[in-house]
Amino acid sequence: MHTVIEPKILYFGTSVVLISTINEDGTPNLAPMSSAWWLNQSCMLGMSSKSQTVQNLIREHECVLNLPSIDLIPAVDRLTLLTGRNPVPESKALRGYKYEVDKFGTAGLTQLPSQLVQAPRVKECPVHLEAKFVKIHPFEQPSSLVAIEVRIEKVHIEDYLLMNANSNYVDPSKWNPMIMNFCEYFGLGEQLSASKLAPVFGLQSVK
Repeated sequence: MHTVIEPKILYFGTSVVLISTINEDGTPNLAPMSSAWWLNQSCMLGMSSKSQTVQNLIREHECVLNLPSIDLIPAVDRLTLLTGRNPVPESKALRGYKYEVDKFGTAGLTQLPSQLVQAPRVKECPVHLEAKFVKIHPFEQPSSLVAIEVRIEKVHIEDYLLMNANSNYVDPSKWNPMIMNFCEYFGLGEQLSASKLAPVFGLQSVK
């Protein structure tokens, strides 16, 4: 039997992303988010236009999408309810957000230089995606929410995540991303079965 409900939030589970951007004064900003999905070399980011990250993206046209694994939950949690926007937007202040200039230091994370963009990468994240801004799309009007389209220009992967047979493939059995599911942190369980789809795209089954 199914019950009709009116949930306060529809957030069935997506990867957590640490987005690094550059502020107006040249300092780095780092913000966690989890409304992101990828298609080919593009990614769509769902965020509030009131955030410092969105303002930086619109101005600088670039960012790094750093994907944390589950061991970085404490670091991501330290960034929760912080914003690089000063003064803090009223809607965020009402929810307990505070201004923080040094996001990397507060989270205990390390900056690495990028190759194609100014924004730094997060050393502790096993996946870094350097990206360029493409377009901003209004979303759920009237609302501050927007969908931002970015193009992935450079992919950095920790060696231990790669398949032994081909260095251009990530081994999904080794990748345990941090997942935000209804505003709570989760990881992945073990692979359940091999997929018929993997060979279609030239991927090896890990089962």
